[in-house]
Amino acid sequence: MAPDMLAPGLAPSERAWFAALFDGAPWPEDAERLRALCASLPLEALLPLAEQASRQGRRVTTIAAYRAWIAANPGSPQLFAAWFNLGVELAQTRAHAAAARAYAQALALQPKLDQAAVNLGLALEAQGQPDAALAVWDQALQSTAMRVALLNHRGRLLDEKKRFTEAEAALRASLLLDREQPDVVQHWGHARQKACIWPLYAGEIPGLSPEEFSLQIGPLGTLALTDDVALQRRSVAGWLERKVAPAPHRLAPERGYRHERIRVGYLSSDFCAHAMSFLIVETLERHDRTAFEVFGYCSSPEDGSTIRARVIAALDHHIPIGNLDDAAAAHRIRADEIDILIDLNGLTKGARMHTLRHKPAPVQATYLGYIGPLPLPELDYVICDDWVIPADQATHYAPAPLPLAGLYQANDSRMPELPTLSRASEGLPVDRFVFCCFSHHYKITEAMFESWCVILRAAPESVLWIVEDTTDSRANLLARAASLGVAGDRFLFAPRVGPAHYMARFALADLFLDTAPYNAGTVASDALRMGLPILTLSGRAFASRMAGALLHAVGLDDFVTTSQADYVARAVAVATDPAAAAALRQRLAGDAWRRTIGDSAGFTARLESAYRAIRLVP
Repeated sequence: MAPDMLAPGLAPSERAWFAALFDGAPWPEDAERLRALCASLPLEALLPLAEQASRQGRRVTTIAAYRAWIAANPGSPQLFAAWFNLGVELAQTRAHAAAARAYAQALALQPKLDQAAVNLGLALEAQGQPDAALAVWDQALQSTAMRVALLNHRGRLLDEKKRFTEAEAALRASLLLDREQPDVVQHWGHARQKACIWPLYAGEIPGLSPEEFSLQIGPLGTLALTDDVALQRRSVAGWLERKVAPAPHRLAPERGYRHERIRVGYLSSDFCAHAMSFLIVETLERHDRTAFEVFGYCSSPEDGSTIRARVIAALDHHIPIGNLDDAAAAHRIRADEIDILIDLNGLTKGARMHTLRHKPAPVQATYLGYIGPLPLPELDYVICDDWVIPADQATHYAPAPLPLAGLYQANDSRMPELPTLSRASEGLPVDRFVFCCFSHHYKITEAMFESWCVILRAAPESVLWIVEDTTDSRANLLARAASLGVAGDRFLFAPRVGPAHYMARFALADLFLDTAPYNAGTVASDALRMGLPILTLSGRAFASRMAGALLHAVGLDDFVTTSQADYVARAVAVATDPAAAAALRQRLAGDAWRRTIGDSAGFTARLESAYRAIRLVP
């Protein structure tokens, strides 16, 4: 930093000494001399020096300079700005408590500094004080522009706390101030789905058309909104365009590598107690090591679970990449010369789409994590089967469908040790027909819930057992049921439990009522494994055909319906005919699941056959 950039009021020797500090010289022991210099230095003269030091990674220098200036200028009208800038720098070093104190000082001096209120709330949230953050944002003096930002932060944090009705209200207020916020539309719409607020969209935001709402509801929300594959693709494409910029260049050679064994890399943030790991672990274990070498690129939490340990043990190479940025992760994959990279996240939490955009492997496919169109140019395939992506819908998908010769879903054939449960222990009636659905409530649509109520009215000796998802969704579901003439005691709510307890529960129910257009996937497989029949409604999209694929595999084709009327009629027929219910249960007895859906050895062989077909060799 040239000395002449400093305030001309300083002596040349002092200017040179002060400038040297920002060019990397050690900070002096002479704190009094430093404060004396800061006392004669306007804040605007300090700013370019501090910004340069921060850009060069010397935030310690910047923080010390702001502290010295604050100490030397206690009565300055610019003091609030110095405190604010100090808070920003402290937050960048994760010193959140100190940052919060700095922002509070800035607000005390300048209550209208609304960005300080935003940042103070974020600093409190980072310290695990979400309620304090919400209180700060509620009390802040706000311009219109900043009110939008505060409402968005409030909505986001309330959503994380599963207070979906409040989150929906905050985000709706933000959109009423500025509807041109596609990310806020996404979070608002999905909050409504999670709280079961219906109708999902009835023109609450002036100027936002139903089509725009559908396109902006986001990758997960769109699967529960529609089975129109073309609409799903447009929605996801818009999200990717906003969120995932292209990489500067491709890393992998176009024609691949020549390795004795095919190097398969699995990329995931869910190598932990997550549904994906429970599905794929045995496939990882069963890969033919004479033909395949298995790499796992892992950004998963160290949760200490048995399933995580089993997944890691099943990999030939476990490569943690959680501390690597996307470019560095891509370069590591390229250095390992991976032939086929399998993305197991898709667009779920923890996804590494930017890593995939570097094209670190010559062939890249997505599997299990996101079961909808994912039009990322660097992805070559989506692994599926001919049922979940039928021929008449294949052209709507991107990347290209890669159908396996059989069921698309991997499974673990090992049965975990399960607790002994009874209907009495779970609070279920002993002598009534028990429908159940253990899917997340955001998958429950208005039309499907109304069909469930029709079923309950037509089968008066039945109850519906559903997962206890959120207090908001429970209240809204019961209110809608009452409006449709179904008493609240017909609904039983199952609290969240551990994996083994969850699995054992399925054996207590009589029929699983699937959701549509977003079917159960892993949950459906678990239900069938425990001998619980499923009734599903299949549509056009992958998400709306998952359970149907499982039912076809296990031989329950007649419980795959294609209309709400048929769905209702089939459910009522089973619930009101004990002999039919018993016969249906018998069809899943014995080894029906193990020799079909649970045939992990056969699935792995089919998957490896597909890998051989898509491998590129120069």
